Amino acid sequence: MARKKITEVTAELLSDFLKQEGYVLYNCEFVKEVRDWFLRVYIDFEDYGTPSEGEKARYIGTEDCEKVSRYLSEKLDEADPVEQNYFLEVSSPGMDRPLISREHFIRYIGSAVEIKLYKGIDGTKNIEGILESYEQDEETRDNDIINVQADDRKWILKRKDIAKAQLAVII
Repeated sequence: MARKKITEVTAELLSDFLKQEGYVLYNCEFVKEVRDWFLRVYIDFEDYGTPSEGEKARYIGTEDCEKVSRYLSEKLDEADPVEQNYFLEVSSPGMDRPLISREHFIRYIGSAVEIKLYKGIDGTKNIEGILESYEQDEETRDNDIINVQADDRKWILKRKDIAKAQLAVII
């Protein structure tokens, strides 16, 4: 079975359970590293908004990952969509989470981001700033536009020119 198909099956197996438990599937990947295959599932809370005054921010913890891992492991054993041996990993996308989908970019408008470009623009391949907006092209995500305010410059970037985008960790 192709890698993409395995991730789609995984997403389908998890869909109702995640919704019921208040989680969302942030990302899913099936990759080979050296000799071993890994099915990595990244989860987050459905309600990811900024906490109200007096409330603490909620973060995915070990218990959350264990709960999802146990459920998914059982469902994968039943469905048996993976032909080869693999390791199942369930975790949080982390503080410096990658921005992969349109939804990720839109979700984090107003946040500090780090962007690495395939080719340099005006002598730089690395941009750090605030994600100001995300403009969608309905035909293809390659033509989506990302606006980043970095120091005194506003960067207007095409999605296809971005090699990697992630949230910046500010200490």
